[in-house]
Amino acid sequence: MVELPVDTLYAGRPREIAPGRRSAIGKAPLAPPWRIEAEGLVGDWQADRRYHGGVEKALHHYPREHCDAWRADLPELASEFVPPAFGENISTLGLAEAEVCVGDVFALGGARLQVSQGRQPCLTLNFRFGRRDMARRMQEAMRCGWYYRVLETGAAQPGDCLRLMERPRADWPLARLFALLYVRPHAFDELTEMAALPELAESWRALARRRIESRKVEDWGRRLGE
Repeated sequence: MVELPVDTLYAGRPREIAPGRRSAIGKAPLAPPWRIEAEGLVGDWQADRRYHGGVEKALHHYPREHCDAWRADLPELASEFVPPAFGENISTLGLAEAEVCVGDVFALGGARLQVSQGRQPCLTLNFRFGRRDMARRMQEAMRCGWYYRVLETGAAQPGDCLRLMERPRADWPLARLFALLYVRPHAFDELTEMAALPELAESWRALARRRIESRKVEDWGRRLGE
């Protein structure tokens, strides 16, 4: 059974991270108690609501163990890779993309959260870390983290556990989903299954449908800042 203590949640406000570019990726510990509403953590903000936030991206979870991997990959930036380095709201040890499935339902305090989709890296990461290839690196490493939708609003406080309550899609770990998006992009039978997952965010189901219909992979260049 997955049951991980949560000592801190993170939140941030938009600020300029490069000339003419604002982002709320820079987050800090939020004073408890933490109120989790339908669109996320009270006190957390998004600079560009076209691509961030909303009910399907209410909270972002990034595995803390990935920070060790990033420090090994990019030792010159080692001091940067500490939570919440990637703009996450939740950081835990012992839960990564291979162990989390689409549709998993977790309890956190009085709130209930459901895994809605993975994170698709964007060029904001390039500005955040001062590397033109950071978003591409995250995509290729598939160390992306995931988002929750909020099934039940509620409050949480330090020491509450993130507790797995339901797993309706045990055959769809996020690692499989990321591999399908970035390693096996023409696996159309699997894409058909992906498009039919009711627990998956509609935007990701639509992505699968577009690939099936066009037989083409979408252009990642603009999203990755290339």
